[in-house]
Amino acid sequence: MSKIIASAAIRGAHKIAKQAEDILARAIEEKGQDCQVEFPNTGYYIPIIYSMTGRTVEKLSDFKEVMQEINDLLPPLVDDDLWLPYLGQALDAGMGTLFAEEIIEACKYLIGPNPVDDIWLGAADDVILRERGIQFVDGTAPGFAAIVGAAPDVETAVSIARKLQERCLYVFMSAHNDGTTFAEQLIEGGVQLGWETRLVPFGREISSAIYSLGFASRAALSFGGVQPGDFRRNLLYNKNRIFAFVMPLGEVTDEWYATAAGAINYGFPTIADSDIPEILPTGVCTYEHVVSNIPHDQIVEKAIEVRGLKIKITEIPVPVAVSPAFEGERIRKEDMHCEFGGQRTPAFEWVRMRNISDVEDGAVEVIGPESDSVEPGGKLPMGIIVEIAGRKMQEDFEPVLERQIHTFLNEAQGIWHMGQRDINWMRISNEAAGKGFKLEHVGKLLHAKYHDEYSSIIDKVQVKIYTDEKQVVALREQAQAVYAERDARLAGMQDEDVETFYSCLLCQSFAPNHVCVVSPERPGLCGAYSWLDCRAAFEITPSGPNQPIPKGNILDNTIGQWDRVNDFVLKESGGNVERMSQYSMIVDPMTSCGCFECIAAVLPSTGGIMIVNREFPEMTPCGMKFSTLAGTVGGGQQTPGFIGHSKHYINSKKFIAAEGGIQRIVWMPTMLKDEIKDAFIKRAEELGLGGEEFLDKIADETSAMTEEEVLEFITKAGHPAASMEPMF
Repeated sequence: MSKIIASAAIRGAHKIAKQAEDILARAIEEKGQDCQVEFPNTGYYIPIIYSMTGRTVEKLSDFKEVMQEINDLLPPLVDDDLWLPYLGQALDAGMGTLFAEEIIEACKYLIGPNPVDDIWLGAADDVILRERGIQFVDGTAPGFAAIVGAAPDVETAVSIARKLQERCLYVFMSAHNDGTTFAEQLIEGGVQLGWETRLVPFGREISSAIYSLGFASRAALSFGGVQPGDFRRNLLYNKNRIFAFVMPLGEVTDEWYATAAGAINYGFPTIADSDIPEILPTGVCTYEHVVSNIPHDQIVEKAIEVRGLKIKITEIPVPVAVSPAFEGERIRKEDMHCEFGGQRTPAFEWVRMRNISDVEDGAVEVIGPESDSVEPGGKLPMGIIVEIAGRKMQEDFEPVLERQIHTFLNEAQGIWHMGQRDINWMRISNEAAGKGFKLEHVGKLLHAKYHDEYSSIIDKVQVKIYTDEKQVVALREQAQAVYAERDARLAGMQDEDVETFYSCLLCQSFAPNHVCVVSPERPGLCGAYSWLDCRAAFEITPSGPNQPIPKGNILDNTIGQWDRVNDFVLKESGGNVERMSQYSMIVDPMTSCGCFECIAAVLPSTGGIMIVNREFPEMTPCGMKFSTLAGTVGGGQQTPGFIGHSKHYINSKKFIAAEGGIQRIVWMPTMLKDEIKDAFIKRAEELGLGGEEFLDKIADETSAMTEEEVLEFITKAGHPAASMEPMF
């Protein structure tokens, strides 16, 4: 611990102990040592003393033993020439300070000045504790800010208070700076104080801060099942359940240091606006103990970060209902106000991790035209960038969180979403637009849902939505590079290397029978979830849609069937799919949802298959466009000869391995060829197929548009599929 802080805290503790000793002597002289003492209408004696020591203080004479304990806790003043590990001494001094401040405040109730005076409320009674304390248990109040001193001006005070209120925090106010208090600044700014507004003024002196910590101690006794005298459990309960922090505003005195040291015992850190020494290593508190010199416009966000406080947004600020009940909602073209992506316009979604200092929690920005500027039935480009920061956030979590955009948006009434990455597609209904729903509400919805679902790893979320086509296209290229990097993380991993696959059930709202089984060599159909992503998702949310699937015993190595995988698929498909093959599109193929990037379909006369990607809008050799094929293949159906899959899967060693792999591919659109070219050529060379030479043997829309034309093309080209055994 900083020697400067420790020495100041110990000096302050000695000063406050002397004040306690003096006021106790006066109280005994005026009222007698048998005078009853209490905080009015409380059943917890003197709460901090009671909760930490088990002592029941009922009369003034009982404080004499407490004073002896305070003196035992107080270390000697720090020697300028001696350097020691001061943490323990400073914490003891801090706890002694809290005991002394309770003596001071309790005596004030007897001999004055009365703690309850004008705006000052003094100790919370038991009725308030029951009404308000339960909020710290059920999460409606995540914690409190103990503000000490005053802001530099009224405007700053109001701004800080409003930001704390917006995060559902209580604000407990104590002490003054040169006669100015935070509470009086709020009154001057027209702000209503009281328990009802969660802005609670306790007193003008630093000793009144014990009402904040006393409230925390009483909450542990009342709601945490902590027994009086069990100081360790009390302190741990507060560290882990009551997310409070101290915010000193203005010059920090020795007495403030001492009180803050007392708060650190509870795991409550100090976040200051002044240039005081910092204590950055973790230990007693969750993260840093003392952080200083924080600008006023950043101090609330910094305090929330340092305390590790997780904000729950109980009411999502959007003009439509939000519920999982709306996940299966469809929006037809005639009911659509506007749409984004879906091959109609450029679009993408990208979640990226940022430094905490680079993210303003709750910031939502729409760059380009808003959705209400579009004529009914119109369309816009859309790039959604969600920037997330958190002490426990990892890059591996990015794709997991990115895929949740699909789920979160579909929970909004009148909003329909499909796809992910750069094949996303969203519609806003006429009804939702009529209620005022705009793209800015997409950002507010995502901010709220990420905090609600992933508070364990997320501290801050900001959202930027781009609708200017030039910007969307440029940023999409950056996102695509990241998508490629993510896909490359799996390079070299084989299905045989693991004993566990993972499920993905995110799309069951659209396809109730569909179970996506993700393995190292077969990513999710949407292209967004790899085996590593699913493993990370399970780590984040063990009860979520990405569950581990032990492979069990191999039933057929060629088609890729295992007994426990089949058991899982049978159960999670509601008994509709009995068997699933990981490596075959003919025998018990995997079901498809609707978010797949590509569709593979058998062209019987050619001995091979065609693959069409979602972006290709034209007719295909099987006589159906992608949209028609999707209706045939999707919805959780098991359709031999047809599968939905990702682009990345095409270059996997396990791509329809039971039927011969990539040498069965006889037709692909040129855009798909170009997109997968480098990896495809490498894979073809590994198989001895001739690399780029083999790619040229695959027909595309420039050379064949019917199955007959494909057969003619591959025969002339000497494609291996022409001489392979039929697939059926």
